[in-house]
Amino acid sequence: QSGILPTFNEQARHRFQAELEFVQCLANPYYLNFLAQRGFLKERPFINYLKYLLYWKEPEYSKFLKYPHCLHMLELLQYEHFRKEQVNAQCAKFIDEQQLLHWQHYSRKRTRLQQALAEQQQAQQPPQPHGNAAAK
Repeated sequence: QSGILPTFNEQARHRFQAELEFVQCLANPYYLNFLAQRGFLKERPFINYLKYLLYWKEPEYSKFLKYPHCLHMLELLQYEHFRKEQVNAQCAKFIDEQQLLHWQHYSRKRTRLQQALAEQQQAQQPPQPHGNAAAK
């Protein structure tokens, strides 16, 4: 977890940690499928809870997330059509494959950007005087 956990009393700290763990589980499409197959995604109290959890999108909370992709899934879960589709195992498989493709592409793209930035910074540095030239 990035940052230090906020100072809470014992009960509030437990709630914070439980909600943090639950929100991050939402990044797993097979967990969403599990919830949908058991009817949770149809229950009004659960849907209201998902709406309540949107506070995790705020920077003071999102900084504690290891899997920020869960915020996108939380956002999608606000829509009834998306919740209904989660009961389909093929939907979970498709989302899982799309996540994998995104992460693979993101990693390659990030590496290329970092290399380009390093090359740009190297090109902008003035040349260092040669040891013999400095002695003259």
